[in-house]
Amino acid sequence: MAAKTIGMSVEAPLWRALTAYRLLTLAYALALFGEAYGEYRHPPAAAAYMAVLTVWTFLTLGRVRSAERCTKRFLVADLTLALTGILLTPVIDTHLRVVEGGPTLPSIWTAGSVLAFAIKGGWRWAAVASTLVGIANVVERGSFARDSLHNVLLVWVASIAIGYVVEVARASERTLARALQIEAATRERERLARDIHDNVLQVLAMVQRRGTEAGGEAAALGRMAGEQESALRALVSDGFVPDPRSAENAAAVRRGRLLAALRSRTGAAEADQEAADAALGPCDVRALLTPYGSSQVTISAPGTPVLVDAHAAAELAAAVGAALDNVRTHAGERAHAWILLEDEPGEILVSVRDDGPGIPEGRLADAEQEGRLGVAQSIRGRLRDLGGTATLITTPGQGAEVELRLPKRHATL
Repeated sequence: MAAKTIGMSVEAPLWRALTAYRLLTLAYALALFGEAYGEYRHPPAAAAYMAVLTVWTFLTLGRVRSAERCTKRFLVADLTLALTGILLTPVIDTHLRVVEGGPTLPSIWTAGSVLAFAIKGGWRWAAVASTLVGIANVVERGSFARDSLHNVLLVWVASIAIGYVVEVARASERTLARALQIEAATRERERLARDIHDNVLQVLAMVQRRGTEAGGEAAALGRMAGEQESALRALVSDGFVPDPRSAENAAAVRRGRLLAALRSRTGAAEADQEAADAALGPCDVRALLTPYGSSQVTISAPGTPVLVDAHAAAELAAAVGAALDNVRTHAGERAHAWILLEDEPGEILVSVRDDGPGIPEGRLADAEQEGRLGVAQSIRGRLRDLGGTATLITTPGQGAEVELRLPKRHATL
């Protein structure tokens, strides 16, 4: 099914409103000018400015229809024209009218220039433009009168509020666009997963089963089919695909996969592994947990990278591996396990749950006394060294669950 591109812009209504505002305020400024034409000290100069303002407004209507057309150069020129009109007012108008709070030559048309700054650049641009307008109004009056202060604050607060709303709207639009992309990618992945599951995975599972039953060379073929099934199942169901536009996320995933490959080599010295961990930097934990997936192990992870210091990521993955070893040892090869990775605000949580018979009460304490320290050292010891905790929850006959909690302040050292 072909994907349909949805065009959307929360800013378009704001630009249309700004266009209408500039026309209406121009009409209002011309009406005020016509009414008080005979009261100006230099009527021809005032008429010349209003003519320039009128021509400028109509010639630049196309500039205020979109963010792309409304360039920085235009904004500066537009605001300069408004400020020039304000500062010319005491020269062209009479002193009495200026002192009594008479309107400036551009009147409320000036607010359109400030709003253009707000819509284009957000609240910071709006603050700069409205501050310049405020200073020009104070200079025009020659004093800081109450009504002048009221008008300046009104423009300043309104423009900053509109600029902030525009920034929030843009962020929401980007989030929505990303969500639509993720939804489309998820649907396509699910469609491919259904096709693969209905055909390839079933064939590989059958080859694995028949090869194991036949034994001999067929058993080796079955084992290879099982490995390929696990890898393919992880690819279509692990739930994460790095955003190709985010170099940082993609690099973290690659480092995680590299770390997983380095840690999986047999015979590697512990010092060499620690040196490799330190050189990699932050890694994506999901990439280290993915190799554990199989027909008996289901992995669920967030759709975004779970970034952890390389050493902490390796130790966390090793603790998960030790928990899975315990599942195979105590629950049997046919037991099913579930790995859940959660990226919480203050910590990273990994749960390993199985459907085995559970662990009888006191069995772990007896194992430690007998010298079998798998849970005590391989799991709890690793998390304790990282500043985290490992909790075992078990009920006889209902399986067991290991919760590994790693605080982020330790995970990113």
